[in-house]
Amino acid sequence: MKSLRHIFLILIISISNNINGSEDNKSFQEQSMLAVLYSQTSAEFSANNIQTYNNARLALDSALLDKSWSAALEQKDNYKNKMPAIILDVDETVLDNSAFQARTILEGISYPNGWVEFVNEENSELVSGVKEFLLYAKDKGVKVFYVTNRIHILEEATKNNLKALGLPFDEDIDVLLMRDENGWTRDKTSRRNLVAKDYRILLLVGDQLTDFISSEESYVLHSERKKLADKYSSFWGTKWFVITNPMYGRWEYSIYDNKTPESEAKAEEIRKDSLRP
Repeated sequence: MKSLRHIFLILIISISNNINGSEDNKSFQEQSMLAVLYSQTSAEFSANNIQTYNNARLALDSALLDKSWSAALEQKDNYKNKMPAIILDVDETVLDNSAFQARTILEGISYPNGWVEFVNEENSELVSGVKEFLLYAKDKGVKVFYVTNRIHILEEATKNNLKALGLPFDEDIDVLLMRDENGWTRDKTSRRNLVAKDYRILLLVGDQLTDFISSEESYVLHSERKKLADKYSSFWGTKWFVITNPMYGRWEYSIYDNKTPESEAKAEEIRKDSLRP
């Protein structure tokens, strides 16, 4: 039986991430249709992901040879002789959940409605290129950590999904670090710090800025948020690798100045005002 804490967490997701939809009027959800179709059908999207992971493999070789190399801002010193590791986000970085996004359009619902049920199906597919990259890392003796903001009650289903797809998943220590586990919040900084205690973090891979930097730094208006890409320009494609996610993310929430719009109509108004013709 789920604890009240877990039930509460599921409830607050809806007010911290998205706007509730209407099953009678699906027009709001349908605004994301092209983004989902692009993710599911375009060769260009798959090619871009394969390109990202191919380049990450090249960077991994360089990182293994250079003992002074670390990809984590949290890793300051005394790491040269630590065992090598990489950290990846899970959703839209390792696991492709575009099927869930398609459901929200067809059924007129919004995350988190239906999300727990979807995850518990354990049927998410792989992001293109990720399996080859992770198996290569494993063969090189690199520890693979999955740091996700899926809530802790979804850990078993997530683990089963990853393992069923043939991805590296060590059992000697906890390599799947979930939100709400050990008091961890949405900010991934503390989890990167934990990995950095015993490992030299060679690469970070994710689809959100918070997979690389703190929530505090990234939770800003979209105009300021874009400047962060330039601030860390030397990291992209060398130590940090981004999987493009056009379907959802903090990028959308930043358009609303990181505040939940009062209605779907208000959200649509802000979206249109944010366009630059």
